[in-house]
Formats: sequence, structure tokens, C-alpha cells
Amino acid sequence: MTEIALVDCNNFFVSCEQLMNPLLKNRPVCVLSNNDGCIIARSKEAKDMGIPMGYPLFKARKEFKNVIYISRNFGLYHDISKRIMLKLSKFTPDVEQYSIDEAFLDLTGLKKLYRCSYEEIIVRIKKEIEEEVGVPVSIGLAPTKTLAKLACECAKKVKVLNGIYRIKYREIDEILKKTYIEEIWGIGKNTTALFHKYGIYKCSEITKQNEFWLKKIWGKRGVELKAELTGVSVYPVNSKSEAPKSIQKTSAFSHFTNNKDYIKGSLHYHTHQVCTKLRKLGLLTEIVYVMLRTKDFQVFTEKMVLSEATDSEFLINQYADKLFEKLYNPDIIYRSSGVYADKLSEKSAAQLFLFEDKKTQKAQKLSELWDKFENKYGKNCFYIGTMQDPQEESKKHGQNYFS
Repeated sequence: MTEIALVDCNNFFVSCEQLMNPLLKNRPVCVLSNNDGCIIARSKEAKDMGIPMGYPLFKARKEFKNVIYISRNFGLYHDISKRIMLKLSKFTPDVEQYSIDEAFLDLTGLKKLYRCSYEEIIVRIKKEIEEEVGVPVSIGLAPTKTLAKLACECAKKVKVLNGIYRIKYREIDEILKKTYIEEIWGIGKNTTALFHKYGIYKCSEITKQNEFWLKKIWGKRGVELKAELTGVSVYPVNSKSEAPKSIQKTSAFSHFTNNKDYIKGSLHYHTHQVCTKLRKLGLLTEIVYVMLRTKDFQVFTEKMVLSEATDSEFLINQYADKLFEKLYNPDIIYRSSGVYADKLSEKSAAQLFLFEDKKTQKAQKLSELWDKFENKYGKNCFYIGTMQDPQEESKKHGQNYFS
């Protein structure tokens, strides 16, 4: 019988902010979306006040006083997420990162290796993450991913469980009798309505149905759901990540603007993020897109096919600048920008040019040197030229904004 754990960070974005600033602990804190439009994460204290997820900031400030509202910092969240995933990989190589703050772990057979029970293993995982990384987590353990997700939700909601809950195989039937179908991972409003149409409200009622009927009303997913709910693992933990078909980096500006240098600098910032990921994955790009989104949400894009596949921002920026000149209109106010890398190929499979020009060689070496600096001193340890993080306040860089 498989033993799959789901590790889920509690109020992750807020927890990251509290880790960096301990004064925020035990206080109502909300993290905001792009351009500070709405709330995307809340501390326990903010939830207790009744602040809804996705609530517009302008309404929240009027209705909920004495709350700390923070602009999101995805760079910070990704860095802390990497630390957590690295910690999890030390317990088992079978780690599947499901999102920035969630991961599935296959712990099957590890109780013999660690010479302790599965419950003791997940307690140890929780303790090490919270003590060594500093982010609180909840962990659910069960024979399947679907049940592990359910167990994790229980671990979050029931205080006496202290963030840990295991669903054992022999307990599944009793638990499903008490569980409504809308509580199950992957079942949304439409699917819930579909099952309600046939008088099915509890998970135990799904497991009683024959597979032919389930496949008829919900296709293959219906059969897989029944298997997962009964403790038969259909979705194994997949630790292998497939190479992406494209890479994109976009972000809203801290304020609406038509400042040419600032927008151009934001594109250079995005290009660096894209190229850093290309190098990390051992990929090259042959097509580059530049995107500008106006204050009124109109989107304009231009693309260019590169003369040679590359992963260097020093080369790609030259193309991006040309595309930007085609797109930019000083009479338009913009809200965000982005850079896309498409038609990716493996670097190891790229043709090696015997007479590669010195300019290309220099660009590659500079990019690799930049990676070494960031690995040693941290992300965004230095900028080049007009490079500008679009989320930083304009006043710090002397930019002019329009609202």
C-alpha cells in the first residue's frame, strides 16, 4: 500500500513576509496581487476578521481598519519555496512540487529506512521545515494523492491535530461517509452540480457506483476518482519535471506609466528572469516576444526570430529593444510588460560553431558570471543599464508615473 504525503505551507505568502519581518507575526496581514489590486493571501488574524480572499484593496481599506497590507514579493516567495523543496528532497527523492507552496511526497517503505512509523516521519518533516526554514506547514498522509489532499485540509482545520493528519486504509470507508463531494480535490461547482443531479452528495455514494456509470457521466476521471477514493493510487508522485515549451515573465508596474526608460528597463528585468531560467534548465530560445499591456487592458505584442538560439540576456535584450521601439507609443499609458521565450531547444543538442564570433562568446561568459554572482550574493544583487524591477517604487529610481 502506497503512503503519499501532501506538505502544504500555511498562509504561505504571509508566512514569508513574517519570516522576513517578525514584527508582522500575530497581526492581521494581507498580501496583495499585481498592482495592489486585491488580496491574495491573509494571515490567520486577517481571516478571523472576515476579510475575503480576492477582496479589492480599496474596499478592504475602508471596511477593515488596522490591517497591514503588503505588496507581493514573488522573488522572495520563490526563494523560500526552493529552500522548502530542497529540505523535502532530503527525506525522499520522490518529491512532486504541485505549486509554489505545496508538494506531494511518496513515503512508501521509508518507515524501515527511518526505523519509525509514518506518523513520526511526517512529524519530523514538519518540525524541520518550521525550525530550519521558518515557515509553518500542514501535512496530510494517505494511500492516494486525493486522500492526502483531504487529510491535509483536515490537518489545517482541526486545531487538536496540530497540522498533522493521516488517513489509514482501514479508516477510509468511515471518513468517506462523512465527507461531501465538494470537499474533494479537483471537484468544482460544475462537477458538484452534476453529481447532485443524480442524488450523490457524499463521497461514499461515489464509491458505490459501478465504473461504467461513472465513466458515462464524467468520463475517465470518474473511474479514476473512485479508485483514488477507495485507496488505489492512480496518480503516482512524479518527481520528473518536463521541460517547458515556452518561458514567460510578466509583471504589472507599481503605477501606470508611459515613461519610456522605465518600461524598457522592466523588459530588461524580465529578459534576465527568462534567461536565468533558460540556463538553469539547459535550454536555448529561438523566438522572443515582447508584450505591453495598456492601462485599459489592451495587449500589444511583437516577435522576432533570432539568428541563433541563445540563453544570454545580453544578446536577447538587443532584439527586445527593437521590438519595444515598434510597440511603444508615448501617448499611451501602460500597466504591465512581459517577455516570452518560445521554440526552446536543449543546449546540449545545439550545434557547436567552430568560429563562433567573439561578441557571442563574451555575452555567454557574462551571463554565466551573472549567475555565479546571484548564486553567491542573492537574486537581484545588481542590475545593469536601465534594468528595472517593475514592482519597485518609481520614486526610488527617479521615474515619472501617471495615474
